[in-house]
This record gives sequence, structure tokens and C-alpha cells, in this order.
Amino acid sequence: MTGNNEEQVVGHDDDVEQPREADVVRYLLTHPEFLVDHIEILRHMAPREQWSGEGVVDLQSVLIDRSQEAIGDLRSAAQSVIETSRSNMSVQARTHAAVLALVEAESFEDIVRIVTQDWPHSLDVDVVSLGFEYSRAPFPALVNPDLRQLPLGTIRQILGPDLNVRLFGEMIDDGTVFGEGAGLAHTAALARIDAGFETPPGLLALGAREDTFGPGQGTELISFLSAVLAITVRQCLTRRP
Repeated sequence: MTGNNEEQVVGHDDDVEQPREADVVRYLLTHPEFLVDHIEILRHMAPREQWSGEGVVDLQSVLIDRSQEAIGDLRSAAQSVIETSRSNMSVQARTHAAVLALVEAESFEDIVRIVTQDWPHSLDVDVVSLGFEYSRAPFPALVNPDLRQLPLGTIRQILGPDLNVRLFGEMIDDGTVFGEGAGLAHTAALARIDAGFETPPGLLALGAREDTFGPGQGTELISFLSAVLAITVRQCLTRRP
């Protein structure tokens, strides 16, 4: 009984009109992913013993080559993710080290020294500057030869009214921001310093010769760095007699 059913099924398949070669070709061309999704079909293909003729394509070789390319792309993507993760971890570790050095400052003069002299090494940049805008009533504590004195409105002009951090893939500075280190700052990260306590607006600027900074990069660590700096400045200034 089972055998009769199988014979009936086979007979039914024989009666079905088989697709023409042109139909198969047309289908494969309009569904290029078909053989990739059903690669097991290639195991049942009967390759010719000898290929000849111009324009002959070894389909199996093509698919193998594409698979190898896909594997290569995946490896490259994975390596890129690994390198990016390592870089992010390095930047994070450097930022933490810079913050730890800063919180040990006992005076405003210590802060200025740590930021302008120690941070370039800690953060692996070429120059770091800290500046405050002129105020109508000069703040005595801000008189320091290592501080940049910025004209009123400079920070708003550079960062805009809403941004607290801005990255520059190509920094053009006439010395206003980086002073004598302007030639070292081909790329830069600038952050607003709002220390309060009637302190005028401040600007933290990190500059580098290499393509260290640029639009599209994350600014979380720089924002964190500038926020800790603002708090430390405020604490030191409020402790002054």
C-alpha cells in the first residue's frame, strides 16, 4: 500500500511541467541570494570535467570567493571593534589619571600647573591651556602667567550659546586659545568651565598635532574632565582668605 502511494507521487511529479532553463536563469538573476541561502544545492551539482569557452564562470568558485571575502570583512570588523575598545579603555584610563592628579591640588596655582603642565602627558596630547574671560571687576585669583586671558564673548563665539564641548578636526588659532602652543594644536577639544562663585566663564582647551579630535567623536570623557575641573576651581577659590 505504501509502495503504491510512492508510485502515485512519482507519477504525479513526472506530469508536472518542468521550468525552462531561461526561467531558472531569470529567477536566479532576480534572486541573487538564493544559492547563498540554499548552498546545500551546490553539493548536488555535477561539475563538468573540463570547462571551455569564453565567459565561463565557475559558480562554486565564485561563491567560495565571496564567502572568503565575507569572512575577511567580518575579521576586519572584529579587529576594528577590538582596537576601538582598547583605544577607549586607554582614553578612559588617562582621563581618570588626570582627574586623580587634579583632586590632589591644594591651591588654584596647583590646578593651573597640573592642567597646563601635567595634563599634556597624562592625556597624551601636545598642549593644554586654561583661560578665563576678562571681567569688569578683575578676579585677583585669576592673575596667573600660565592662564589665558580671553576677551569677553570669546567662549560664546567659539562654542556657541548651547554647546559646552566642541571638537575641531582642523583648529585655526591665532594664539588666543593656546597662546604659544597654537602651532601644536592641529586638532582640538574645547570645553566650557563654569566655576560659579562670580568667576568669569572659563575655557579648557586640549590640542594635538595628530588627528586626535574631530566632529562625530564622543565628548563624555571631556565633559567629565571639564566638570571636575570646574568643581575643583570653585572649591579652591572659595577657600582663599
